[in-house]
Formats: sequence, structure tokens, C-alpha cells
Amino acid sequence: MTEISDWRKRIERYRFQGSECVKCGARYYPSRIKCIKCGSEEMRDVELPRRGRVVSYTVIYNPPKKFSKYAPYAVALIELEDGTRVLGQLTDVDFDKIRVGMEVEATFRKLYEYGEDGHIIYGTKFRPVVS
Repeated sequence: MTEISDWRKRIERYRFQGSECVKCGARYYPSRIKCIKCGSEEMRDVELPRRGRVVSYTVIYNPPKKFSKYAPYAVALIELEDGTRVLGQLTDVDFDKIRVGMEVEATFRKLYEYGEDGHIIYGTKFRPVVS
């Protein structure tokens, strides 16, 4: 992402906001302007559930350049409580403790930084549910 697109997507990332099709109810994150399920362009913003379960995951050892100083890190496909599936980085977990079905919750964290002055981009990551 560029600095401009990071700025444009900040509300969506900060509020963990997605979109929902008015016609069929399908939900998406990140937001879409058209439903890929039914083709409708009637979409509305929705706040997504903050809890879900890991469906699949991987550990990234050779990331893109802007993430290289954070390697290795885990990324998971997460199914939220409402059935919406999102891709997100896992945090606060040992790699050997990650399991399919593990309960996770959204948390607000630093995603990365760039530029000479270290411009920081924040957003949603997922951590194991703390009981």
C-alpha cells in the first residue's frame, strides 16, 4: 500500500469495519463496492465481530520488504462469529501453539512503518482469546 491508500483505509482498519450486501447479506473485509455473491452494488458499512476461530495459518519467513524486520510472523485465515472470513496477522502467540480452531480476538496494533521519519501504520491483528 502507498501512504495515500493507507490513509484512505484507516477508518476501516481502526474500527474493524467491513461491508455488507443489502440484498443477500454477504459480508466482506476489506470492504467491497460490489457483492461477489449476488452482484448487487447496494453495500453498507458494518462493524465486524471481534472474535473468531483460525481456519488455516502459515508462518512467513521471507516477507515483502516492508515487513522484513518483523519476520518470522504468522498469518491466519479467520472465520469471525458471523461467518465472515478475514486474513490477519496473529500476535501474542508462540508459533507452536497455533492450532486450527483456536479462538482469537481482534486487537489494535502496529502493522508496519515506512519512510525516513518512520511513519507508523496501525490496524487489526488477532491474538488468542484471553479467558
